[in-house]
Amino acid sequence: MRSARYLRVLVCGILAVACSNRNRNSAASRVGGAHAVAITTPAPRTGEAAASSEPLVAAHDPSHPPIDCPLRKQGVDPAHLRPFEDTAQYIAFLERPDRATWQKPDAVVAALGLTGKETIVDIGAGSGYFSFRLARAVPKGKVIALDVEPEMIRHIHHKAMTEGVRNLQVALAKPDDPGVPAEADLVFMCDVLHHIQDRPPWLAKLAAQMHKGARLVLVEFKEGKLPEGPPEAMKLSRVQLQTLATGAGLMLDSEKPNLLPYQTFLVFRKPH
Repeated sequence: MRSARYLRVLVCGILAVACSNRNRNSAASRVGGAHAVAITTPAPRTGEAAASSEPLVAAHDPSHPPIDCPLRKQGVDPAHLRPFEDTAQYIAFLERPDRATWQKPDAVVAALGLTGKETIVDIGAGSGYFSFRLARAVPKGKVIALDVEPEMIRHIHHKAMTEGVRNLQVALAKPDDPGVPAEADLVFMCDVLHHIQDRPPWLAKLAAQMHKGARLVLVEFKEGKLPEGPPEAMKLSRVQLQTLATGAGLMLDSEKPNLLPYQTFLVFRKPH
C-alpha cells in the first residue's frame, strides 16, 4: 500500500512539472504513451561500478487514469505560458467566496435536472468554477472544460489531478470554433457569450456540433445598473439571447427568471 501511495504522489508531482515546464532538469525524463514514468538514476561515485545505464521504470498503476499534459497533446508548449503566480489573482477573483451569494452555483447545477450520466461541455470554463460542481453532479458521466486561455486549462487540469477528479477533462478551445464533441448532452455557458466576437456563425457552428435533443444553457448578466457584471455595452438582453439561439436552429426549452438576481438563465434544446 505504501509503494502505491508513493507512486501516486510521484506521478502527480511529475505531471505538475511537465505541464508547467518550470524545471526542465526534472528527475522525470518522460511521461510516455505507455503511461510509465522514467526516473534518471544518479551517477555512480568514483570507484563504483555503474549497475546499469538504463533508467529505472516505475510501472503505471492501472487503477489510476493516464498521466499526460493536455496542452502538449494540442501542440502548446507550456514553457510559453504565464507563470502560475501571474494567473493566481484572476483565478482568485473568479473563485472569490462572495460570488456564490449571487451566482448561486449549487442552485444553478440543481436547476439543470441532471441524471448523473450526462456528458457536459463547459465552454469558457475559466478557473473551473462550474466545471468541478458539474463533475460532482454527474458521477457516471463526465465534464469537458473548454477555454481559449491555456493557463486556465493548465489550472483546471492540475487541480483535477491533485484532487482526484477523474470525470473532468480539459481541452484548449479556439475563438472561432466551439469545439463541442457530438457526445455532449449539455453545453453550459456562464457569462461567456458576450465575449464571442461574431456570435451568429459561432452559434450556428455550435448548434451543428450538438446532437439532436442536446441542451444549451446560457447564463448572462441582465441589462441595467448592477453591482456585478460587464460594462453595459457588452451585455446581451434576454431578447437578444433568444434571437441568437433560435437563429442558430435551437428552440427555447425552459428558463429560470427568478433564480439569479443579476443574470438571465435560459435553456435551449436542439430539436429532434
